[in-house]
Amino acid sequence: MLNNPATIGPYQCGTGQSLLLIAGPCVIESESLTIEIAQRLQELTAKLAIALVFKASFDKANRTSTDAYRGPGLERGLQILEAVKRSTGLPVTTDIHESPQAAAVGQVCQLIQIPAFLARQTDLLVAAARTKRAVHVKKAQFLSPWDMRHVAGKLVASGCQDILLCERGTFFGYGRLVNDMRSLVQLREIGAPVVFDATHSVQEPGGLGESTGGQREMIEPLSRAATAIGIDGLFVETHPTPSQSPSDGPNMVSLDTLPALLEQILAIRETIERF
Repeated sequence: MLNNPATIGPYQCGTGQSLLLIAGPCVIESESLTIEIAQRLQELTAKLAIALVFKASFDKANRTSTDAYRGPGLERGLQILEAVKRSTGLPVTTDIHESPQAAAVGQVCQLIQIPAFLARQTDLLVAAARTKRAVHVKKAQFLSPWDMRHVAGKLVASGCQDILLCERGTFFGYGRLVNDMRSLVQLREIGAPVVFDATHSVQEPGGLGESTGGQREMIEPLSRAATAIGIDGLFVETHPTPSQSPSDGPNMVSLDTLPALLEQILAIRETIERF
């Protein structure tokens, strides 16, 4: 049985709860910058009805090119995420790509993220479930929303009931993603809280030849649409200077513009809660 609301560290996410915001840079660059971004996010959301989980990846294992920056690796990456926890008190999350990574990540992170490309990997899901942490699974770009019930079923069978299911776009030909907003409704029917990944939804995989492109200008309207339909969480990758980020810069939100986006989302959410 799926928990809704789901428990993520000190938070509850789901029916009747505040909006969960999973936010941070795409990849860990340095300890100082990672902590700086976490502190900025904490300041920006301190007076808002938002439960903030800080996200950053220790390894981007699916980069377009072998020359692309991947991150500091598991050991150093977890040290930096632990430093974020100490300095801010925020729950943290990161993604795992291989089953042996799960136990170490579960020692640091209150929420474990499963990348979209790996959503069907049974061993990875089982390993994540065995950490006894909440698990956030991104719907694969090639999966229907109703097929995510099998993903949730694997996690439940392995002992995890605190599960978030995430919509992050569907392949539409080569190098393009689209959002079928019906997916948010169909994911909710599975029973778990639903998250909308606003920044990866606007990706253009391999769109820049040697790296991924994106349509940053579409983040705001898609976030508004998803919120109007009804979501429990919003996933946003953000950076002080997205153009300088070594990963996913074209589809990241500037920290300076994030407050305006969040204010819109919360206003829409307040309105739809009346219905």
